[in-house]
Amino acid sequence: MTGLKVLATPARFPRLLLPATPAKDPLDLEGAVAAGAFTALQTALELRAPGVIGAITDSGMRARASGLLIGEKWQACARAGAGTGGGASPDAPSGGTAAGGTAAGGTAAGGTAAGGTAAGGTAAGAATPVQRYVVVNAYQSDPAVQTDRVLLERNPYAVIEGAAIAAFAVGASEVVVAVRAEASTAIAALEAAIAAAESAGHIGDNALGSGADVRFSVKPLTGSYMLGEETVLLRGLEGRRGQPEQQPPYTTTRGLFGAPTLVHGPQTFAAVPTIVSGGLAGFAETGARAFTGTVLVQVSGAVAHPGVAEVPFGATIREILDVAGGIPAPHKLKAVLVGGPSGGILPPEALGVGFDHDSLDKAGAQVGSGSIVFVDQHTCIVDLAATLTRFCADAACGKTIPCRIGLRRLAEIGARFCEGQPRGDEIARLTDLSVDIVASALCDHERRATLPLLSLVRYFRDELDAHIVRNTCPAGICQPWAEARAGAGS
Repeated sequence: MTGLKVLATPARFPRLLLPATPAKDPLDLEGAVAAGAFTALQTALELRAPGVIGAITDSGMRARASGLLIGEKWQACARAGAGTGGGASPDAPSGGTAAGGTAAGGTAAGGTAAGGTAAGGTAAGAATPVQRYVVVNAYQSDPAVQTDRVLLERNPYAVIEGAAIAAFAVGASEVVVAVRAEASTAIAALEAAIAAAESAGHIGDNALGSGADVRFSVKPLTGSYMLGEETVLLRGLEGRRGQPEQQPPYTTTRGLFGAPTLVHGPQTFAAVPTIVSGGLAGFAETGARAFTGTVLVQVSGAVAHPGVAEVPFGATIREILDVAGGIPAPHKLKAVLVGGPSGGILPPEALGVGFDHDSLDKAGAQVGSGSIVFVDQHTCIVDLAATLTRFCADAACGKTIPCRIGLRRLAEIGARFCEGQPRGDEIARLTDLSVDIVASALCDHERRATLPLLSLVRYFRDELDAHIVRNTCPAGICQPWAEARAGAGS
C-alpha cells in the first residue's frame, strides 16, 4: 500500500471519499457490503437513469480537478447520439473488453434496467443502440502526488460503484479505468476488487439482475505528463499519440473510439454513491457554496506531518496547514505552492484563501492535482518559479505554437531572472506573453503553466528585484551576480 499517511482531520470535516474507520482489508467485499457498498447502485437501478442524473445535478457536484458541473456532463453524454442508431467509431475494438471494447454477444449501451430502457438503450426491434463508455481518469500525472492511488488502494469499491452508477445513468456498458503503469499496488487492488464485485454479481453482465451490463477493465498506461488531460488520455487508450484535441466536439459527444464518453477522476466517482444513496442534503451542505463535497489534498514541504487529507471544499489553506501539524521550528513559512507544477505560489498572507476553484483562481493558483507544498525561508522563490516553468515547458506536447514556443520563451525568461540578466522590460514581456498563451491555448496545461512566474511577479516582487536589479539572491540559492559578471566579461 502507498506509504503516504492519511492525516486525521477535525470532526467538522466529514469523510465522504475515504472510510472514516479504515478497513483492515479494503478488498474484503463482504465487509464493504456490510458497511453499505453497492447499496447506492441498487438504489440507482430503482431510480432509473433520469432519476440518477437528476440527483447528481441537484447535488451541485463539480469535477474535483476542473470544477465543472458534472450533472451537465452526464446529461450531455446520455443524450449524445440518442435516436440516431449510431455506434462507436469503426476503429473501436469489435470484441473483448480490451481498452473498453464491447464483449461479443453482450448488451450494448447499458441495455435495460428495472424493466425499463436505460439511457441510450433501445426497445426491441429498434435501431442499433449507441455505444458509450465511462472512463476513470486515475492517471494522475503530477509526479509528486498520490491522492488517487491512496483512494484506489483504501476504498476501491466506492470508485467502482460510482463508475457503475454513472455507466447505468448514461447508458454505457463499458468502464475503463486508466492508471499509471507504475502504480502497481493500486492496479492490483483494482483488479482484485473488480474480480470480487463481478463474482458477486454487483457488476459485469446482468449487474444485480437488472438486465444491464457494466463491464470493467483496468488499463495501465505509460507516457508523458500530458496523459492526465482528458482528450490526451483517450488518445492514449486508443494507442495514438498523446496530444490534446480541439473541443468541441466534447468527449461526451465524441470520445473514446469516437463514441460518447464520460470521463471523471476517481474522487468524483467515489462521491457518487453518497449522493445516490440518500446523502444529497448532507453532500450539498458540505464544502463551499458553489463547490459541494470534499476533496483529497496532499500536504508536503516544511510541515510537521506530511500526508493526504480529506477536506471540504472551501477549507482555508490555514486549516489544511493545521491538519498537517503546522510549521515546526526552526522553519519559517515563506510561501505556499498550490496546485502542482502549474500551480500558483502564494505568500503567507494568503493562508486565509479557501481551497476551492473560485477562491484559488482569484488568488492566482488552482486546485489542480490537489498538491499543497509549504515552502520555508531556505527556498528561493525565483528559482522555484523558474524550475516549475521549465518543467511545464519540457512536459508540453508542442502541438500548438503557444505550447511549443510560448512556454519555452517563458522558461527562458525564468532562467534569465535567476541569472540576473533580464532583457529590457522583461516583466512586461512576461505579462504580455502569458496573456497571449492563455488566450490562444488548446488545453489547460498551457494556460496554467503561466501561473508560477505570474505569481512570482504578483507576490514576490522584492525577491525578483533582488535578482534582476541588485544581482543578489536573498535565499543564497542562485548566483545572479556571478552569472552577470561572467556575462559582462565574455
